[in-house]
Amino acid sequence: MINTLNTRIKNMQNIYLGKTWLFITGLFSLLFFGLSCINTKKAVYFNEIDDSIITNKFADVEPIIQKNDLLSISVSSLNPEASMIFNAPNFTTPSSTASTGGIAQATGYLVDQDGNIQFPVLGNIAAKGLSKKQLTTNITKELLDKKLLVDPIVNIRFLNYRVTVLGEVKNPSVVNVPNEKISILEAIGLAGDLTIYAKRNNVLIIREVNGNKIIKRVDLNSSNILSSPFYYLQSNDIVYVEPNKAKVASGGRAPVYLPIIVSTLSLLVITASYFKYR
Repeated sequence: MINTLNTRIKNMQNIYLGKTWLFITGLFSLLFFGLSCINTKKAVYFNEIDDSIITNKFADVEPIIQKNDLLSISVSSLNPEASMIFNAPNFTTPSSTASTGGIAQATGYLVDQDGNIQFPVLGNIAAKGLSKKQLTTNITKELLDKKLLVDPIVNIRFLNYRVTVLGEVKNPSVVNVPNEKISILEAIGLAGDLTIYAKRNNVLIIREVNGNKIIKRVDLNSSNILSSPFYYLQSNDIVYVEPNKAKVASGGRAPVYLPIIVSTLSLLVITASYFKYR
């Protein structure tokens, strides 16, 4: 009778232990697959593109001068002394208190709130809304019409051409662009590339044109971005990369409860092992 009772108790313990191990195994599997299940297609650029040639008609579009742009305008001619006065605003002389050999700081011509620059001798010159080529033509024409220089050569560059990259990138930053041309991929690369939590199919670009904010969302998983007018960024563009659901979830209560769950499971494993091998 006692042996029969002990056998029944042993069988009940085995059934309990079997169900416990089944529960623990199932819970561990759920956590493992839930945390490791990532759609790799959403984590790569251009996953749908094959070998091809894509033409971007916006590749050679010149940037347009806006208010608050800082321009370097250099003028040269057959008479260097006569040209000197037009180049003076490009540099400030070192302070009198500075040590000998101090480096002059580039300042350039600031486009004011009316869209003009103050050019020596010529006075106010409209700059806002023009390309560098158009402004170069206008300044050259003024110098010739007023017979200030013979065969002047005018060169214009942006001193503050930059874009801002924010959000799910390794190093959110303001990227300076000395060559005045940068693609969205180059800007993201200079910001350290996207993180694994970045939402690559919904990247936000904010661009200001004539006082208006243009909002555009682009998909870096699609080849359409390569021929988009937003593939090449303009000065003062802002690129914002949103976090995906995994990042949002990781910022919730999951990190708080995960150690508790793991500790509980560990306790169950130890308890089950104790009764099994007792």
